[in-house]
Amino acid sequence: MTDRDEAIAALATTSGHAGEWAALPLQDKRDLLLRLHERVGRVADEWVRLSCDAKGIPLGAPVESEEWLAGPYALLRYAAALARTVDALAAGRSPLDGVVVRHRPDGRLALRALPGDLSDRLTLNGFSAWTWTTPGVTEEQLRDRAAHALREGRVACGATLVLGAGNVSATAPTDVLHALYHGNAPVVCKLSPVNDYLRPVLLECFAPFTERGFVALVTGGAEVGAALVADDRTAAVHITGSLAAHDRIVFGDGPEGERRKADRAPVLTKPITSELGGVGATVVLPGPWTRADLRHQAWHTATQKLTNNGFNCTASQIVVLPRDWDLADAFTAELRAALRATPARPAYYPGAEDRLDAVLNAHPDAEDLGTGHRRLLVDGLDPDDAEEPFYRTEFFAPAQGIVRLPGAPRDYLRAAVDLCNTTLFGTLGVNLLVHPATIAALGPDFDKTLVSLRFGAIAVNTWTSLGYLTPQVAWGGFPGHEPHDAGSGIGRAHNALLVEDTERTILTGPFRPAPRSLLRGEPSAMPLPPWFLNSPTGHRTARLLTRYAAQPGPLRLASVALSAALP
Repeated sequence: MTDRDEAIAALATTSGHAGEWAALPLQDKRDLLLRLHERVGRVADEWVRLSCDAKGIPLGAPVESEEWLAGPYALLRYAAALARTVDALAAGRSPLDGVVVRHRPDGRLALRALPGDLSDRLTLNGFSAWTWTTPGVTEEQLRDRAAHALREGRVACGATLVLGAGNVSATAPTDVLHALYHGNAPVVCKLSPVNDYLRPVLLECFAPFTERGFVALVTGGAEVGAALVADDRTAAVHITGSLAAHDRIVFGDGPEGERRKADRAPVLTKPITSELGGVGATVVLPGPWTRADLRHQAWHTATQKLTNNGFNCTASQIVVLPRDWDLADAFTAELRAALRATPARPAYYPGAEDRLDAVLNAHPDAEDLGTGHRRLLVDGLDPDDAEEPFYRTEFFAPAQGIVRLPGAPRDYLRAAVDLCNTTLFGTLGVNLLVHPATIAALGPDFDKTLVSLRFGAIAVNTWTSLGYLTPQVAWGGFPGHEPHDAGSGIGRAHNALLVEDTERTILTGPFRPAPRSLLRGEPSAMPLPPWFLNSPTGHRTARLLTRYAAQPGPLRLASVALSAALP
């Protein structure tokens, strides 16, 4: 039997269980999540071993942390948070019970997604996430609309097809759970050929679902995905991938597909949701930074670029610097040093070398900071060239560009916001690196800046990937995209609270790690986070965090704290 035959047979079986899944009591749906959670803890070591082997990461290297945090750790946290939501529903309560909700003066609600509990306060001390609703939504409406498909027992007219991402291993399984519980539909997930080596591990995790016909995990290339999309038993589609892949699904291939897109005449008439990435930016605000601040935030920026070797939808492709800041050159020198010092690794994702060639074609003078594998940096991008490839193309590779904008601090900030909003492709996320004294000096204007940025995730002194890893965050691009102009995607993923009408999430972190943070008056005891590329114990701390997420307990929590604090 071919991959296509197996996939179509799986779709036939899974779609036939739509009514059974919809009618399943909420307690049973919660128990399935708890059984999955237990299985993820059992296979976590093998999951990470397979991922590191495929990506050329030596076991025991600090960057092994990436495969723990964006793999089993992320799925464990999401499954646990989703189980709490379903447990609340089963008890007749709202998922928002106990969630802090603030009323903003601009008519938005802000829901605290992080910290969600004492565990978050201890393991992510000093970090926060607030998800904002669209203006005008009342708290009563928010509660009424939360988890509506589950509460109403809505029966899907088939299966939801999830087209899995190949770069980050937690994405496909979390997308499956979101489709199951937010859409209340059974799911067929076609894994990406890039990481379908994880199918045996994921089958072990999802066995409680697959045994009952609620989930199927299949493999194959684009032709298998196309057959599944076209089948009448597929009721809806979700894709995490590129805009080009989305458009091929919705409008078709070649000139005919381009014509259909221009005419807004899709060949796909089924609902489709998506997360499609974009050109990520890190905006540096001028301030009284010390040499230690410059080095720390340079490594922070390098981490945003080179985690997973740049194959992230959240990767920082553009660094925006204040041209008139007296420390701009010093920061650039520290960034260049961090990019050069990060250990080399192969460009495992298909097409990466061609995309790096495209960078060199546009910028023959690009610096290659890699050793054995290319790692490109281009300084001095033209801020007025709206067609600059770095602004319009997500290279999805280890390449970063720097643009310097003129102006006094407030004028610079307005120009940086305008560049991000109007010139850069996509609306998934943006990062701001800003000294606490600068935030204080800006006063209310800093909040106005957050309002004016049209992105689904805005990270202040942290990375937007923290939003990806926070299960209660409604992850996705800024709302308003349509199939003919999908941008960074349509709809939301993750969103363990199963709320509607979300607009963006504001993530914040400490400007400095402990103990410097405490010495400078920042209320954060978090040492260097394990996802930083210069964390010597990141792999150890990430492994211990995953074991704590699998089986929480005081001794496991203490081991996490000791690992993070001690080299």
